[in-house]
Amino acid sequence: MALTRINNNISAINANRNLRTTSNDLSKSLERLSSGLRINRASDDAAGLTISENLRAQINGLNRAVDNASDAINLVNTAEGALIETTSRLQRIRVLAIQAANSGTNDSVALQAIQDEIETSIQEITRIADTTQFATRRLLNGEHQNTASVTGGTGLG
Repeated sequence: MALTRINNNISAINANRNLRTTSNDLSKSLERLSSGLRINRASDDAAGLTISENLRAQINGLNRAVDNASDAINLVNTAEGALIETTSRLQRIRVLAIQAANSGTNDSVALQAIQDEIETSIQEITRIADTTQFATRRLLNGEHQNTASVTGGTGLG
């Protein structure tokens, strides 16, 4: 019966382990350099990754809030332009009504011309109300109840 003899080269085993450790560290360093990120996975820094992901979520939320605010400003500007034109038409109707009330200076032809212009202005006001829209939402025809919700704070700290 022959005895099996096992020889261990402790120095070679230690050198191999150190080589693997160095190789893994080099791979992590190259990954960080190539990605430009300090944290590529949770094992790099679990707490740092959690903080980073929370900040990323807050940034995304704030960017969305900025987009929503920009859309709201554009919507209001669109409605304001239509309302300015409507106000101009209403002021003209008021002037024409006052002019028509001065019956001593107007004959029937002049009164009919005033009436025609008032009707044209009313039709234009109706057209503005029916066609003013932002994206696909009609703003001034009374179809939709437009509501806005504004919240304060950013959730930071």
